Amino acid sequence: QVQLVESGGGLVQVGDSLRLSCAASGRTSSRQAMGWFRQTPGKEREFVATISWSGGSTRYADSVKGRFTISRDNAKNTVYLHMNSLKSEDTAVYYCAAASGVYIRDYSYKYWGQGTQVTVSS
Repeated sequence: QVQLVESGGGLVQVGDSLRLSCAASGRTSSRQAMGWFRQTPGKEREFVATISWSGGSTRYADSVKGRFTISRDNAKNTVYLHMNSLKSEDTAVYYCAAASGVYIRDYSYKYWGQGTQVTVSS
């Protein structure tokens, strides 16, 4: 079992930056890839970014490419999502998840956090 806890969400203005964190505990030795997804009410969960265990492979949704950066610190069992130039359409609950590879489909992820709200106000 892997437990994931997100933090760092909040209310920001358009154009601001924010960093989300996802702390993993439990069976962290299993060398999981990590992903970030987001969801707004009435919409399906949307892929944002993913990173391999080594950090050498990353994938991004087109909507965040060039603005968001995913990184990880395995010594701290923590994954980050650095979000720059935030837009109102980035408003969502952001979830981190763990999987065996750098997948973009949410059904490929086995473990999920509880989510953290990001609200971008104009």
